[in-house]
Amino acid sequence: MESIRVMLVDDDPFWRSHIGMDLAVEPDIQMVGVAATKEEAVALAIQELPDVILMDINLTGNNLDGLDAAEQILRDERTRSAIVIMLTSITESEVILRSFRLGAMNYINKSSYQDILLAIREATCGRASIHPDAARAMRNEVQLMKLSSTEREVFDLRQNGLSKREISERLHKSTNTIKSQLRSIKNKLTNFKMD
Repeated sequence: MESIRVMLVDDDPFWRSHIGMDLAVEPDIQMVGVAATKEEAVALAIQELPDVILMDINLTGNNLDGLDAAEQILRDERTRSAIVIMLTSITESEVILRSFRLGAMNYINKSSYQDILLAIREATCGRASIHPDAARAMRNEVQLMKLSSTEREVFDLRQNGLSKREISERLHKSTNTIKSQLRSIKNKLTNFKMD
């Protein structure tokens, strides 16, 4: 059986050490490299041509540069066949969705790192299921696709804490129009509280 070539990208020595040790003892996994920055990740991916890349999202501060690295790797003809699994502590829906839009195969929170081995094996066999850490954000996004662009704008403003009056002022619409749109949104969405 051919081993799965895995590369780890994380700026935190704790995670590099622990994940690296966990993967190193697996007979079907070969660690081909570890990188700590976006630049190292791109260069190492080109050099080693890994099957799977475990990619942290924040490599320097809160810059989301792991997303930039993933995008560069998945756009490069030499490395675009790599499977990228985002491995992070970030739980914001927009970051999760952006990861998938860029081509990530999966998204696992570091608190669920015990699921990494299964995610690697499933992905390389072509049957990757979306990890529960990302599934909620994906389901929510599918629900939000029911909204018109105007309703989505009202929804986003409401989710950001604006009152009906503040939304009406921001969008130059009457409060009654906003109330009507919020009712319509509530009727279309079953997973969100719109009060």
